[in-house]
Amino acid sequence: MKLPTLTFVALVTGTDAFAPLSPSAARAPSPLGAVSKKDSYDITLLPGDGIGPEIMSATTSVLAALQKRCGFELKLTEALIGGAAIDAANDPFPDASLEQCRSGDSVLLSCIGGYKWDSNPRELRPETGLLKMRKEMGLFANLRPAKVLTQLVDASTLKREVVEGVDIMVVRELTGDVYFGSPKGIDVVDGKRVGYNNMIYSEGEIERIARVAGDVASKRGGKLCSIDKANVLDVSQLWRDVVTDIITTEFSDVELSHMYVDNAAMQLIRWPKQFDTMVTGNIFGDILSDEASMLVGSLGMLPSASIGESGPGVFEPCHGSAPDIAGEDKANPLALILSAAMMLRYDLDRAEEADILEAAVEAVLDEGLRTADIKQDGDGCKLVGCIEMGEAVTKIVSAIDSAVEVW
Repeated sequence: MKLPTLTFVALVTGTDAFAPLSPSAARAPSPLGAVSKKDSYDITLLPGDGIGPEIMSATTSVLAALQKRCGFELKLTEALIGGAAIDAANDPFPDASLEQCRSGDSVLLSCIGGYKWDSNPRELRPETGLLKMRKEMGLFANLRPAKVLTQLVDASTLKREVVEGVDIMVVRELTGDVYFGSPKGIDVVDGKRVGYNNMIYSEGEIERIARVAGDVASKRGGKLCSIDKANVLDVSQLWRDVVTDIITTEFSDVELSHMYVDNAAMQLIRWPKQFDTMVTGNIFGDILSDEASMLVGSLGMLPSASIGESGPGVFEPCHGSAPDIAGEDKANPLALILSAAMMLRYDLDRAEEADILEAAVEAVLDEGLRTADIKQDGDGCKLVGCIEMGEAVTKIVSAIDSAVEVW
């Protein structure tokens, strides 16, 4: 395999290359960046279920090469979550796992779930463990990039001219909205069952996610689109009012627009390149982030980050546990490797190391390596499994020639 020579260039002299595009009013502190750069970090690994252990193994090998190459240490400790935790401890997210996650600098999660636990009562389902983790760790903001890589532009189900150059960040609020609102339940009224949930947001919850979105947008293209349904929902009207207040007063460098969720769902397919950063509530974000991810062509390529106001974040791929291919060496580890890059960038203050991982992923794609989920008929690429793909990224990380040049 030919190993690339890459140069990472900082375009800003005498300051942070990731600084806001232009001065803004005084801002509240951003939760982005949980710890200062240091020589050693404590990282909790949650391999989870299905293909989770396989992609975690590939990713830790890549991280081992990165540590050796860049001269820092990641102390890795595994903990239980999801179906594996149910089987071992009769709890989808045991207290021991929670404490392990809280005590470290960051958390890397593979995936959870599987057919085996689908019929369990709700309190013993893998997804309940994920919701508990988000709530107990205060992970209120989810960052999901959807970037169409040149090497995979034809893997999308949409036309090349629609998706080529797409680079979107969806900022989703994670701990409020209809998923967590109360009252909720299923009652019997006049002899018939009635199910209900409560879509609710407080002003403070909206303010903090708006600040994260403003911060992210200011470090990207400077455009933020807030998604709501303010024409029919009172909670969405509050959302729109608060987002407008925060962005206009604290992020004057960010161009803010608003869009109804039904129109946003259509526009993501019609003209996705109009979006840079999007911010929305929990249920709308759940749907739109999955839709945006398919612009790329495969969930197997997409990382995500979940962060709180303080403490460690959780970094995980967008895809599920794929129990149908678990143990068959067919999984794609690249989304978890890219999630590790987001961990380095957002939680560990290691932006250059994140660049190396992202460059290595693109390099293996340039070399024509493809797992089954991103392999196209007649593309001339080599079909590889999870192990070989991980080894290829590891080799490039070990040998890549990088230099930092500041203009």
